[in-house]
Amino acid sequence: MSRVFVYDTTLRDGSQGEGVNFSLQDKLLLTRRLDEIGVDYVEGGYPLSNPKDAEYFRAVRELPLRHAKVCAFGMTRRKNSPPETDTCLKALLDAETPVVTIVGKTWDFHVTDVLGTTLDENLRMIADSVAFCRAAGREVFYDAEHFFDGYRANPGYALRTLAAAAGGGASVVILCDTNGGTMPERVAEVVAVVRRELGCAVGIHCHNDCDLAVANTLAAVRAGATQVQGTVNGIGERCGNVDLVSVVANLALKYGYEVLAPDSLSRLTETSRYVYELANMNFRPGQPFVGQSAFAHKGGMHTHAVAKDPTTYEHVRPEAVGNERRILVSELSGHSTILAKTTKYQVTHDKALMTKILTRVQDLENEGYEFEAAEASFDLLVKRQAGLYRPWFSRVAYRVDIDAGWDGVVTTEATVKVQVDGKAEHTVSDGDGPVNALDGALRKALLPHFPRLAEMQLVDYKVRVVNARAGTAARVRVVIESRDGADVWGTVGVSENVVEASWLALSDSFEYKLFKDAEAPTGGEA
Repeated sequence: MSRVFVYDTTLRDGSQGEGVNFSLQDKLLLTRRLDEIGVDYVEGGYPLSNPKDAEYFRAVRELPLRHAKVCAFGMTRRKNSPPETDTCLKALLDAETPVVTIVGKTWDFHVTDVLGTTLDENLRMIADSVAFCRAAGREVFYDAEHFFDGYRANPGYALRTLAAAAGGGASVVILCDTNGGTMPERVAEVVAVVRRELGCAVGIHCHNDCDLAVANTLAAVRAGATQVQGTVNGIGERCGNVDLVSVVANLALKYGYEVLAPDSLSRLTETSRYVYELANMNFRPGQPFVGQSAFAHKGGMHTHAVAKDPTTYEHVRPEAVGNERRILVSELSGHSTILAKTTKYQVTHDKALMTKILTRVQDLENEGYEFEAAEASFDLLVKRQAGLYRPWFSRVAYRVDIDAGWDGVVTTEATVKVQVDGKAEHTVSDGDGPVNALDGALRKALLPHFPRLAEMQLVDYKVRVVNARAGTAARVRVVIESRDGADVWGTVGVSENVVEASWLALSDSFEYKLFKDAEAPTGGEA
């Protein structure tokens, strides 16, 4: 099967998403990461938009990229102005990238009502801009903005804009579903027309406003597009861009196209989470292929079948995209779920223990616990029931003081007393709130004994009332998500007191990290 070229625009289009902001260092780090997995083109940004993008194009020249070509993005020349004096085109060339991507107007409505020029002048703007950059020795891609809307309104003119770009020397014309409102069958139909009419290669750039960006991109490739543009995790303006993770996985695993570098599919999950980290965003659990829930199984019937043959409820092997199978524990669990979850402890032959674990899970869920998002707490529960648990530390006492002044200033201080290997530790820490203060105090107590706890951070905190009818005496369930450089895990605590529930979830998180490090293949101290 032929190759489909991957063009990543996370650093430009992705950064236009609400709440997304990459530092210069973030952009350089992500460029290297994308290069490592075999992304063909990395769009660095628009050199004239801000000083950071301009600095990026200077700094990226020093990166020892092995495969990816960096692209500078910009617009056609201004109306009624020669390309030689256009500041945008000059900036594109000054970026010194091997590829230049130029965006132009396709929709006649945009030409007359937004640009305020004639249809013929717009064609000249496209052809002149592409030819100018091509003459300077750059490979040129042409992004046909609003192409599908423009083709619907005036198909003849939309095709003329593509012909102008191709005539100017563009090696690829990219059809953009800028408003994200086109249906897959229409995308396929129009791409097929363009392929017949034009001699150059065709690409596709979809937005996700109808939740069809992946379907539209795949339809375009099946109709002849050879370049796909998008962002990692689908981040971007409004509803986002097409998710390159899903596109790449589907193209490779479902259709057999050659994408990325050999053996890079197994790094998709790692790359997805890396981008979330850089953008300071939470993972999407239900994200196809790479989400934490993508290969999660909950019902007893499901887990029983998956234990026999994973293909019963999995369309691909999770390892193919660098993910892993997860067996969730809940009130729907049966012995097969517990069996699947406890295989690594080599106690699955003990039916009495399996029953004991299941009974304990059901009792705790009756009290308000849930282990679906707290597998680390379940892991510790199994150790306790199987007699494999040795606490790394034990609580003596803790205290949280909250002072709220007349001026509205609230301060929080936590005091923690714990025993570690028979030694008492007594520490104090300020915090933004009770949990933050407890986390700080517990870290101070444990770090001298377990330095690798410095790798761990709390990234999410959720509180839910379990039995709301009890009013202010209701039980609350606290779920904490933590991560280090390698893993993400969840822990849970339940109590009538929200601080105690938080402590239970917090201490479980620390305990799990210590067990995890001690049981890692390298072994050694946690």
